[in-house]
Amino acid sequence: MARAASLIADDDSAALSDPQRRLGELLAELHEYLDSHQVERVEEAYRFSAAAHEGQRRRSGEPYIVHPVAVARILAEMRLDEEAIVAALLHDVIEDTPTAKEGLVDRFGEQVAELVDGVSKLTAIDGKSKAEAQAQSFRKMIMAMTQDIRVILIKLADRLHNMRTIWIMPPQKRRQIARETLEIYAPIAQRLGINAMRIELEDLGFAALYPLRYRALKEKLARQRGRRGVILDTVCDQVRSRLSQMGIEAKVEGREKHLWSIYCKMLHKQLNFRDVFDVYGFRVVVDSVDECYRVLGILHNLYKPRPGRIKDYIAIPKANGYQSLHTTLVGPHRIRLEAQIRTGEMDAVAESGIAAHWLYKDAEEGSNKAQIRAREWVQHLLEMQRSAGNSEEFIESVKIDLVPDEIYVFTPKGDIIELPHNATPVDLAYAIHSDVGNSCVAAKVDHRLTPLRTPLKTGQMIEIVTAPVARPNPVWLDFVVTAKARTAIRHALKRLEGEEAVDLGRRMVERALAALSLDLEQLDAEHVEHAVEKAGADSLEQLFKEVGLGRRVPWLVAQLLSGLEQGAAEFDESIAEQGHGGNLTLRGNEGAVVNFGRCCRPIPGDPIVGFVSSGRGVVIHHRDCKNVGGQRKRYENWIDVDWEAESENDFPAQISIDVVNERGALAQLAYAIAERGSSIENVTIEERDGMIATVRFLIMVRDRRHLASIMRHLRAMSVVQRISRKVN
Repeated sequence: MARAASLIADDDSAALSDPQRRLGELLAELHEYLDSHQVERVEEAYRFSAAAHEGQRRRSGEPYIVHPVAVARILAEMRLDEEAIVAALLHDVIEDTPTAKEGLVDRFGEQVAELVDGVSKLTAIDGKSKAEAQAQSFRKMIMAMTQDIRVILIKLADRLHNMRTIWIMPPQKRRQIARETLEIYAPIAQRLGINAMRIELEDLGFAALYPLRYRALKEKLARQRGRRGVILDTVCDQVRSRLSQMGIEAKVEGREKHLWSIYCKMLHKQLNFRDVFDVYGFRVVVDSVDECYRVLGILHNLYKPRPGRIKDYIAIPKANGYQSLHTTLVGPHRIRLEAQIRTGEMDAVAESGIAAHWLYKDAEEGSNKAQIRAREWVQHLLEMQRSAGNSEEFIESVKIDLVPDEIYVFTPKGDIIELPHNATPVDLAYAIHSDVGNSCVAAKVDHRLTPLRTPLKTGQMIEIVTAPVARPNPVWLDFVVTAKARTAIRHALKRLEGEEAVDLGRRMVERALAALSLDLEQLDAEHVEHAVEKAGADSLEQLFKEVGLGRRVPWLVAQLLSGLEQGAAEFDESIAEQGHGGNLTLRGNEGAVVNFGRCCRPIPGDPIVGFVSSGRGVVIHHRDCKNVGGQRKRYENWIDVDWEAESENDFPAQISIDVVNERGALAQLAYAIAERGSSIENVTIEERDGMIATVRFLIMVRDRRHLASIMRHLRAMSVVQRISRKVN
């Protein structure tokens, strides 16, 4: 402490440099909660960092060491431990100096080195776009955070100081950094419950991204602050007086919404500034949870509460561990005021979130809840990372996961599940477990069957209906809102596509072998293994997968496995002409490895033919399709296919109807189609003359008989002049 005191005492000396002054302030802060030997280690880290950054300067002209010291000071104010402070001082030495990670391990230990490495950006990402490089850097940092939460705390402090000094940057770079701060770093601070840091990041980002809007809003708030500030002071005095009369000791203080929060509310609700009523509010901090609920009753007796504006985050905490009672009151002069009621421990967690674990040693209950919630979120990030296809997909998933609004729904067992605003039953299914989501077929909301894309509301009871043979639907990606659901669906679809490709490829090769009067199971295992190796595949399954995806020709693979590699072209043509091996039957649920031509849209019952297409698997056409002629010459890609006897899937079919152009005609047609158990996917109308219009429907049918039934029903209608089906 003596060294820190001496440094501060010399603050007026002309000989004292700015880095030394800032170091003195940092050491003074650290001596309030760290031991002397720990502070000495911080000083050692300062000297190491200063030497490593010697000669480097920031854009402002300051010595570079000023930045690491400022970052360490932010963490010191949060009362982080000595290792985090040391890592903050060293956080740029790997990235910006020749210092290697191994050197930090030798000097400061493994944990400090891991923290510094986690914060450092990836370097030399060859062949990657700037967006991909940034995404990979972020992914690396998030993965380091899963090992040690202090990584993200250091990064947030780093971003906060950079935002405080952002005005030295060129306008375009300034806007880019500000947008990234508002989209990623401020939401992460909120997700971890570090409210004070989140508010400052948001307002600094707002000022840098939209300087004119920020300035105008700030001036309006300043003009309004005078009169309403007096009213707020009066309200706080009245609340203190009433609580004192009721024997409750409390800290009551006024609060003002920060500018970014006001701007977002105006933007999302299309409001003018004068229409935002809850700009001001107050907070009541008491000793116990029981007193929180007593204070709520007292406030409702003192001022009129607004119906439907009471939120109990004590009984149901937010995802980041935040707990408080919220109520909106109508105060003097009909000014709306938001009141927050919480205990001291809850207040600590509300302001510092995950950092309360270090900042408030006595607030074990509150800080533990924040720690538990943070660990759950970090584990969730780890699951997303495993399922994400690439770094850019992962960072987009993280952005989606940082949506701040939430709803609370109940399972049939009474468990409470927290979901983001506009979440659907599919999001809930995946929130319960990935297996539940993958096997979801329907949902009951308050005991009534509801479409899976229906947005849920707080308080609803949701029951997920599952089936063992169900699989995710790609359409779900159009409406799910949680990152977990999105990444799990994509992962499952990729896995299913692989499984389907292997199954289809095996069937195609077995069919080709049957043309040679051979059976796959009877082939010599050693020869098959040699053939797989010769083909450059890792396994027989991979070989089947490549056949199923259209990357290899089944006849050639069959020849390779059987040892008949000569005369391949003549062999293929003869097989194609003879039709040996039997037709490949389609179930209709093969997924992405079997595609149906959009030109002819074949349905069960139609005569069909298949062509192997690289990357698309097997493409199915109607035999009368005009696109079939050219493909028939390519014998090696042609494959005989047929439908299985029964299919439970629906298939798209296009019908064209010449209809009398009169009022209500389209509604009659739509009703008639629905009456026959079909749904309409798309409709287009072409007016031919004043009396007749051509209406083209894309409808879902089970097979030719189902389609014929619909067309007969439509043909009998008085408004229908002519009806036909398009197959080419």
